[in-house]
Amino acid sequence: MGPETPSHLAGKWQVLFMLSLCCWGWVSGQLRYSVVEESEPGTLVGNVAQDLGLKVTDLLSRRLRLGSEENGHFFSLSLMSGALAVNQKIDRESLCGASTSCLLPIQVVTEHPLELIRVEVEILDLNDNSPGFATPGREIRISESAALGARFPLDSAQDPDVGTNTVSFYTLSPSSHFFLNVKTLKDGKLFPELVLEQQLDREAQARHQLVLTAVDGGIPARSGTTLISVIVLDVNDNAPAFQSPVLRVGLPENAPMGTLLLRLNATDPDEGTNGQLDYSFGDHTSEVVRNLFGLDPSSGAIHVLGPIDFEESSFYEIHARARDQGQPAMEGHCMIQVDVDDANDNAPEQAPPNTDWRFSQAQRPGTSGSQNGDETGTWPNNQFDTEMLQAMILASASEAADGGSTLGGGAGTMGLSTRYGPQFTLQHVPDYRQNVYIPGSNATLTNAAGKRDGKAPAGGNGNKKKSGKKEKK
Repeated sequence: MGPETPSHLAGKWQVLFMLSLCCWGWVSGQLRYSVVEESEPGTLVGNVAQDLGLKVTDLLSRRLRLGSEENGHFFSLSLMSGALAVNQKIDRESLCGASTSCLLPIQVVTEHPLELIRVEVEILDLNDNSPGFATPGREIRISESAALGARFPLDSAQDPDVGTNTVSFYTLSPSSHFFLNVKTLKDGKLFPELVLEQQLDREAQARHQLVLTAVDGGIPARSGTTLISVIVLDVNDNAPAFQSPVLRVGLPENAPMGTLLLRLNATDPDEGTNGQLDYSFGDHTSEVVRNLFGLDPSSGAIHVLGPIDFEESSFYEIHARARDQGQPAMEGHCMIQVDVDDANDNAPEQAPPNTDWRFSQAQRPGTSGSQNGDETGTWPNNQFDTEMLQAMILASASEAADGGSTLGGGAGTMGLSTRYGPQFTLQHVPDYRQNVYIPGSNATLTNAAGKRDGKAPAGGNGNKKKSGKKEKK
């Protein structure tokens, strides 16, 4: 059924007329009318004279009038017709607030004879107010670990209108995480609440914007809105992560102390202390690595602390850990593989002569092809002899590799036995004055020995023999 218009409501009145005779002969009665609030001045409320049964010709003599000034400024009474009309617009909410009933009492008096009539005018509600919230927006903080089905109370809208013109229902803007539930309290008021439907994830969406709408039952309906901002509170549900579980980096040998190897950069999408990271060596990092490298716990920078020697080790493995400050803490791990690049920091090393080398014959190399030295003595006995012996061994080895050597002896050749141990047995030793080829070099030893002709070799056991052939036994 639609709302009644002011004209209809002005004509709708109920007369409760009770006559009684008082001791002074006064007649009293009661009339009730109704009018819609905000009606324009002049709007007819009811005809008092007609409802009292008075003739129009008698109105002047009866002097019909309002009996008091109370509420007189809201209404006017015509002395000629007896019509009660609106004198000025009436705001029901300012007069009666949220009360379901709003009655204004009026006294009407007639003279000759004197009569007192009580008149009540009911101010009918007009849907002239929209539902409204106390604040235009509200924040709700919800942990991302909140359980599904959790309920969160929302503010109710207020509408000063009454009856069907007050708040009738609520709606919520579409959301994949929340739905709206509305409770009806005992006094008939509606109580909205937010219900969690899908698990929250702060790292995926830290804030949800929702619009709550309150709608009244008037025709046409009026509505009001408020903005609901859901702030998702962080939970330490993410572990720190490195860009790769294995990192490989090169480091030059002899890198100066303080050299930056690399800077770790783990990430943690949590916020606050849940995403604040501390770096440290992992449990599997060796003491050697801990002594050679330092790790800054705040920046994740790894620096060189000790000497890096390729000959000592060409590879190191560093285990690193990143731990957040959440409760409980979570951590991530990675491994750094360090390849040490060799540097040319060592001169060739010449091995000392082996004093266990012996010759199986009395013939030993000497200056100008001489045979000198003690048969049982050690040879070589000086640096020059050592160099010559090494040259001969290298030359024979090269010839054997080329297939041009006559192992087993022969004039002008040096044969090696198949024994390649600490001792060598020379079957025949050529004269030093022959050309000797040194593998890997363009140089040949020609007269190097001749320069020392006439000089007795040092070393041996001190017993010297003259050059010459051995005596036959």
